[in-house]
Amino acid sequence: QPAARADAVADALATYQAQGAGPFDAAAGERRWRENFTDAETGKPINCTSCHQADLRQTGKHIRTLKPIEPMSPAANPQRLTDVKKIEKWFLRNCKGTWGRECTAQEKGDFLVYIQGQ
Repeated sequence: QPAARADAVADALATYQAQGAGPFDAAAGERRWRENFTDAETGKPINCTSCHQADLRQTGKHIRTLKPIEPMSPAANPQRLTDVKKIEKWFLRNCKGTWGRECTAQEKGDFLVYIQGQ
């Protein structure tokens, strides 16, 4: 799995660079991971840790459905970051759901390098 993960992340990062993003910064990804936004439905603060946890090695829980979310850390969950299509699918859903907009190529790249290092 590590080779598949490395390839998927490298492919995604190359796409984001082709879109004008980079260099990517794990610290920026972590800051955005923890940054609060206002939930459009509840008016309450929400961020990535609301569902995924601050410690990416831990199992999360969706704040609305209460369904468990497998750890984001590839070290704890070898299935993470192994498929570019899944990466893009979840960026689209989660960015829109949390921020009310799509993530930029820079934000996605920063998130990937942050998550990959956890």
